[in-house]
Amino acid sequence: MSDTEKPKATLDPMSARPLYAQLADVIAGKIASGELAPDRPIPSENHLADEYGVARLTARRAAQELRERGLIVTVRGKGSFVAEQPTDDSPEAVEPNA
Repeated sequence: MSDTEKPKATLDPMSARPLYAQLADVIAGKIASGELAPDRPIPSENHLADEYGVARLTARRAAQELRERGLIVTVRGKGSFVAEQPTDDSPEAVEPNA
């Protein structure tokens, strides 16, 4: 491991929190920190499974969790991408006075 490479987050299989939720939190943290930029792909389910030592179905469920949170979008045949996050002053974030 090089000096510039960050150690990957470890998942706790003994935790009461499901592994897919732990993995989803790790990826959400990378999105929040800017490590995974908007409109850029996230690693594939196979890559996540290999990197974090979980089953592919666990990685798939983590991606589903991130979609439900609105953090990623999945394009069939292309993969999953970080969703554009509305800023506080964007028109989508402002409630209309209707």
